[in-house]
Amino acid sequence: MAAYALKRLLQFIPTILVISLIMFMLLNVLPGDATIMAGGLRKQVDPKAVAMMRKKWGLDRPLHLRYLAYMKNLATGDLGESYLRQISVSKIIAPRIWPTLKLAVIAMLIAMSVGIPIGFFSALRQGSWLDSLSMVGAVSGVSLPQFWLGLLLMYFFAVRLHLFPPSGYGEGGVSHLILPALTLGVGYMALLARTTRAAVVEIYAADYVRTARAKGLSDFQVNHSHVLRNTLILVLTTAGLQFGTLIGETVIVEKLFSWPGIGSLLVDSIFQRDIPVTQGCILVIISVFLVVNLAVDLLYAIIDPRIEYN
Repeated sequence: MAAYALKRLLQFIPTILVISLIMFMLLNVLPGDATIMAGGLRKQVDPKAVAMMRKKWGLDRPLHLRYLAYMKNLATGDLGESYLRQISVSKIIAPRIWPTLKLAVIAMLIAMSVGIPIGFFSALRQGSWLDSLSMVGAVSGVSLPQFWLGLLLMYFFAVRLHLFPPSGYGEGGVSHLILPALTLGVGYMALLARTTRAAVVEIYAADYVRTARAKGLSDFQVNHSHVLRNTLILVLTTAGLQFGTLIGETVIVEKLFSWPGIGSLLVDSIFQRDIPVTQGCILVIISVFLVVNLAVDLLYAIIDPRIEYN
């Protein structure tokens, strides 16, 4: 497994290279001048100051030379310096990572702890009113736009019932986390419910399940030893892939709830044309996605010992 993990880690390098190239080119050909943004849109920016900033940031150099310089710095762990704040990008991003990870992990835990049991028991009661009701709920959950759901939760639980604060991070307590985590997790909860149900229905029709029943195993033994374990592989794959998407979707939720995570930082840096910070945020999000998917792949062998890594 260690050799497989090392091989996968080495595969990250070309992936990061390709993504960084595309990201760098796209961000640097977007309309708008970062030096004007840094100088202030409402003020008349001194052309000499603009020229000095362009030279300082290397914006007067050809694009390919700027990319090579960026990759050289990236190889040493240097993400560059913010155009607006004049400090290291790493220092700006570092305190934003934990709030985003906390929000994403809690949202995924909510989704898994509710979605998987619903999907499992829905499959066990296939065709019943409970099955129909849960699947209608799942379709509705997948279809709900996050910003609309967030506004609804904010209105009922914060404005009307005063159960939770409407926005903000506070001191990082649970009360500030509930509404954004629910907003982020409901869609994935519905998706996992549907995925689990489909997997269980398929596994129930498999020959080894019929054989287990023919051997006289109880429903609990069949579900626990054969159905649940094999279902988890598919569900875990879905959850792992969706976790990366979920990290990306924190952009909407964090802006909606004024959550000081990397998603809101990414949005602000895009509008401010602070390209180094934007690049750093995107790289962090992609790195988290790659690491989570590697962790999911490694968990397969724990769930199903028949899986070997060659």
